Amino acid sequence: METNRRIFLKSSALAMVGIGSSPSWLSRTLYANDARSPRKKILVAIFQRGAMDGLNVVIPHGEAAYYDLRPNLAIPRPDGTPDSAIDLDGFFGLHPSLQALKPIYDAGHLAIVHAAGSPDPTRSHFDAQDYMESGTPGAKSTSDGWLNRALKQETRRSGVRAVAIGDEMPRALRGPNDAIALASVDSFQVRNAAGAAAFEKMYEGTHDKVLNGTGRETFEAVKLMQSIQKRPYSPANGARYPEGKLGQEMMQIARLIKADIGLEIAFTDVRGWDHHVNEVGAKPAVGQLANLLAQFGQALAAFHTDLGDRMANVTVVTMSEFGRTAKENGARGTDHGHANVMFAFGGGIKGGKVYGEWPGLEREQLYEERDLDVTTDFRDVLSELVVRHLGNPRIVDVFPGYDQPKFRGLVSA
Repeated sequence: METNRRIFLKSSALAMVGIGSSPSWLSRTLYANDARSPRKKILVAIFQRGAMDGLNVVIPHGEAAYYDLRPNLAIPRPDGTPDSAIDLDGFFGLHPSLQALKPIYDAGHLAIVHAAGSPDPTRSHFDAQDYMESGTPGAKSTSDGWLNRALKQETRRSGVRAVAIGDEMPRALRGPNDAIALASVDSFQVRNAAGAAAFEKMYEGTHDKVLNGTGRETFEAVKLMQSIQKRPYSPANGARYPEGKLGQEMMQIARLIKADIGLEIAFTDVRGWDHHVNEVGAKPAVGQLANLLAQFGQALAAFHTDLGDRMANVTVVTMSEFGRTAKENGARGTDHGHANVMFAFGGGIKGGKVYGEWPGLEREQLYEERDLDVTTDFRDVLSELVVRHLGNPRIVDVFPGYDQPKFRGLVSA
């Protein structure tokens, strides 16, 4: 009988609030039983869905085979012109649309890991994304995601420890630990303020300590989001987010970080990277890929500028399910490949460097004689961030069956 009463009260509280298209946000938050407490370190994960062409994002301009394989797609070698690669180290260069990230790289806050990816050979978007988000390549039976498992078990925690910006909970955040999906901070609303106040008094009046505590935290969570809404958000330090999806979602994440709500993990994704046809336009430096990269680079740079000194405790990591073929196809595009490139940036990152072993692009060096080979398991990169940034040493729990990752030295000790 008492259990039913608790369920009734919690359900009634849920009925008092609404959050647009993301009911999982409040459901997770209101059922959290531990008090809010701010966290020192935050990890932001960005998934580039569709299989980004890493070879045209971080260009191996020092390798002649790159230009042989891509006569119509290859980004010209660095020569100082707007359409040429932006040199990083004499061998690799950034796509010219990523100019906004070059100052972060030069400041030593952006690290790049090339030839990174999954050891699983699938070229299925669905399977590869599932494996990368579950953190268990080749295993379809894993029920939860690596980001959910990365949350340390603690007795006192925030109900908003992990947030996905979007309408649905991503695979990477599904699991037993508290995680929420939120379309935007401003999508949260209280439907009936008077009714909510009455229920808050009812919670406070009960002698049941567990129920009283849960009820109080329920309405503290409601008030917390209301308080964030009441503070109009203006990016700091002259930061200007682009108007596209990623830019606006990175601004939402920055807003939550600055609210000091105890956030530890944030997730967002950006789609549209599957360029079988017309990856480039009239010249290699323009077109579909260039447009996406401009939004991507500007969004990340604005986030870095906006957070300012707070970036000392924030790390951003990017990933895509697999790369593209080393050789261009006959439609000015590329097909499903194997290895790709990952970015990591933040105050604790030892950047200004391209990490990983470069496998080469000669035919005998390619995976199955067609793709860039994987020389860095994506779990090596993520494991280092989990251990050295988030402070969770339980890699065997975060990435089951992968208990000896090879750290690349991305994170300052």
